[in-house]
Amino acid sequence: MVNVRDTGGIIDFHTHAFPDALADKAIRALEEEGGIKACLDGKVSSLLRSMDRNGIEKSVICSIATKPSQFESIISWSREVRSERIVPFPSLHPDDPMFAERIAQIRHEGFKGIKFHPYYQDFAIDEERLFPVYERIERENLIVLIHTGFDIAFEKIRKADPVKIVKVLEAFPALKMVTTHLGAWDDWEEVERHLVGKHIYMEISFSLEQLTREEARKIILRHPAGHVLFGTDSPWTDQGKAVSLLRELKLGEEREALILRENAMKLLNSV
Repeated sequence: MVNVRDTGGIIDFHTHAFPDALADKAIRALEEEGGIKACLDGKVSSLLRSMDRNGIEKSVICSIATKPSQFESIISWSREVRSERIVPFPSLHPDDPMFAERIAQIRHEGFKGIKFHPYYQDFAIDEERLFPVYERIERENLIVLIHTGFDIAFEKIRKADPVKIVKVLEAFPALKMVTTHLGAWDDWEEVERHLVGKHIYMEISFSLEQLTREEARKIILRHPAGHVLFGTDSPWTDQGKAVSLLRELKLGEEREALILRENAMKLLNSV
């Protein structure tokens, strides 16, 4: 089991990597789908070198199960790559009839959380068919990291918008949900309207590149200081650039330290 110690390094709460044999193919396909160029080759070894260059102590690696049958290969690979520096969040498909057993297994094996992506897994986050899944995650005291907002590779259909986030957390107030991309990617007016100021976790990946400095500062400074996490979505953004963009916001040393490490450490150690 990964134990997060206060060693002073940055925690990146949102990265992706793939088994070496699949990385090249996966990156090429995702680059084509999203019309975006990756900064790394999708391998864990490359992520670790990036972490070394940029003072990042630990990275959460997020997998996405696009069908139920992928669970076993994902959790097997997650076992192989986890370390003091790599914190895998395995994934299961919400339609998996064995979801309860899968979630219990993830908890039993010492993983900290689960990743869902409503576009790649074809669900809206507030569908009632997801409620038994959330209930089991809540019961097992796991973190759930969910892609929220729109997605660069998909049509703008509201699958994970701020209103839906609030609905889920009203139904499951103890659920340790982390929303991505500063609450909801490319839907930040709705983030300000419905999420800002509430005790809802947001990680900041792929958002500071899209927002003006003033827009980003407004959202972050109005949100509870203990509920903002650093994330990059590497390999889709450069980890060093993401750190620089955060520091350019000049949020103050105390809040910056919370975002870069302390909030993530506290959340991971709560599992």
